[in-house]
Amino acid sequence: MNTKLLEQIGLTEGETKVYLALIKLGETKTGPLAKEAEVSSSKVYKILDRLIKKGLAGHVIKGKIKYFCAVPPKRILEYMDKKEEELKEKKQQLMKLIPQLEQQENSKNQPKAIIYEGFKAFTGYFRTIPDQLNPGENYYVIGANYGQDYPGAREFFHNYHRERVRKKIRVKMLANHEVKGIIEEATYKNADIKYLPQYFTNNMQITFFNDKVLFTIWESTPIALLINSKEAVKSFKSYFDTLWKIAKK
Repeated sequence: MNTKLLEQIGLTEGETKVYLALIKLGETKTGPLAKEAEVSSSKVYKILDRLIKKGLAGHVIKGKIKYFCAVPPKRILEYMDKKEEELKEKKQQLMKLIPQLEQQENSKNQPKAIIYEGFKAFTGYFRTIPDQLNPGENYYVIGANYGQDYPGAREFFHNYHRERVRKKIRVKMLANHEVKGIIEEATYKNADIKYLPQYFTNNMQITFFNDKVLFTIWESTPIALLINSKEAVKSFKSYFDTLWKIAKK
């Protein structure tokens, strides 16, 4: 049983242990519960209080003794529904806050270069590209590839391009020769794609738009270097146009 899933939806490790122990024991006093859950007696009351507030536990009193029990497991879905509503509300509040933060952002003091180390860091920035462009605008890619099928890369780009298309952003792409015929289907929409000759194949991808150039090197730990430079974009656009002429559909 994947008990980590309970932690992923918002329960702490201690709450998970106590809830599972309640499921197993049924109505129980805190002594046997603490032993079964492998938590200290001093902590079990605090954990139970949090579970009760989350609607996942309750208690009854028999002969002046308090017994605790878990709510039916299906109630976990109600807990998730409540969390989703809270997240929606926080997202709406954040959407109102972002424009205020952007107004305070000091663009003059932005660094000329930023390194994103690791797949999550790279994809975290890459997701923001459509947000930095207006509907109908292009960004450009040289050497598009999946890092020799780096774990999670295909899934990421599939979801990314679906979102890109939804936001009506176009991409003009020079893909590596080895991905011809196996590109994720969502990539083709709102896109112009050609393939570089085989001798151009490497594990580096260059993405550029506006005043930004993103170099991505697909290693065991992907590394991306972002450069803020209009001159760099101008140079790579010239390079792109030259390669576009020799690339094949």
